[in-house]
Amino acid sequence: MREDVSIPTPDGDARGFVFTPDADKGPWPAAIIYMDAPAIRPAMFEMAGRLAKAGYYVLLPDLFWRAGPYPPLDIKKAFGGDPEMGALFQKLRASTDPEKQMVDTKACLDFLDRDPRAKADKVGVTGYCMGGSIALRAAGTFPDRIAAAASFHGGNMATDADNSPHRLADRIEAKVLVAGADEDAHFDEAQKVRLDAALKDAGVDAEVSIWKGAKHGWVPTDMPVYNPEAAERHWRELIALFDETLKEKVAA
Repeated sequence: MREDVSIPTPDGDARGFVFTPDADKGPWPAAIIYMDAPAIRPAMFEMAGRLAKAGYYVLLPDLFWRAGPYPPLDIKKAFGGDPEMGALFQKLRASTDPEKQMVDTKACLDFLDRDPRAKADKVGVTGYCMGGSIALRAAGTFPDRIAAAASFHGGNMATDADNSPHRLADRIEAKVLVAGADEDAHFDEAQKVRLDAALKDAGVDAEVSIWKGAKHGWVPTDMPVYNPEAAERHWRELIALFDETLKEKVAA
């Protein structure tokens, strides 16, 4: 079940999409999906729907909403030199930043609080590509709300920047899963080691690894590097993480 929604923020109403397991009223444990750079598209809806079928209320916010309505982004053309697609990609990317992403995350959490179909006291977040670093930053910014945080082929999670997500490690209370892409300059072995050390030093329950053979962007089915085996592994590990941290345990 998909529902198009408006998410009130201090900057205006953000576009978002809610997916639920079925037409029932729930409530279901809540999760937020942070999209990758190619933006909102059918592949993102497919992923949100699959997570919902695993028993979750899923909120998929459009992180590029401040750019206004936009046509489908052809990432191959954008990276291949097409001037129109390249300009659109730059416009969309420029419409958000770490501070705005946390404004939007707060708005998403407030939105979940208002929907009785969502069990929103503890929320799971997962992100892809640029969304991977957003998921970690959300866990450090809202530690009392985020119980599980996952990042898949994310980038720039442990850089020298003052606002690098790894600097929030001592605030994170969530269980964390990070799976980096192979041969990815935006999350190389040095960043992996730095992030892993920061989380361990902070006492965070975390697994940080680079999946060999899985290239940047391997999860969405429409990406040129889509890797079915690694994508299925991602689903197994993500759902196991959320089941462990968000679903109520039934006594034997």
